[in-house]
Amino acid sequence: MKNGPQRPKNQDTDLINERIRFPQVLLIGAKGEQLGVMSSKEAYNIAVEQELDILCVAPNANPPVCKIINYGKYRFEQQKKAKENKKKQHVVEIKEVQLTPQIGMHDLETKVKAARRFLEDGNKVKVGVRFRGRQMTHIEVGEEVMNKFISLLEDVSTVEKTPSMDGKWLNGVIAPKKQK
Repeated sequence: MKNGPQRPKNQDTDLINERIRFPQVLLIGAKGEQLGVMSSKEAYNIAVEQELDILCVAPNANPPVCKIINYGKYRFEQQKKAKENKKKQHVVEIKEVQLTPQIGMHDLETKVKAARRFLEDGNKVKVGVRFRGRQMTHIEVGEEVMNKFISLLEDVSTVEKTPSMDGKWLNGVIAPKKQK
């Protein structure tokens, strides 16, 4: 702590060391003991003597509460926790399954099996029925295929977006059912 502590680049939001400009602070020692109310300059000097930093942990309290800590270690622990939380969260992707109005029953079952796997992994599935040329005159055939597809998956999914026409496509979105 010869020339002040080295700070990480992304810690601009934390009130540490000389950034603490409150006239009076309640200081908590490195082992958790209360050292009492004092000026922020005195608190900073005590931390420098111990070769540690002071961090304002409760700036809205009266008086604000500051704690003597090793700031580098504190930031490392915060980054480690953030990394763990990021690992645990699941990003929901939208997978796509394409059908045609004249799809065979076996092909439809194969597409259902793939969609079931996507839903069990926690992803949403966008189902599209593509119409070509004269197929556009019989949209009801595509709607029947779409309804059959959705009914085969209703045990593991819910309809998030009801099927609707978008150009030459009949699109709908199904999402996995909530687990209890």
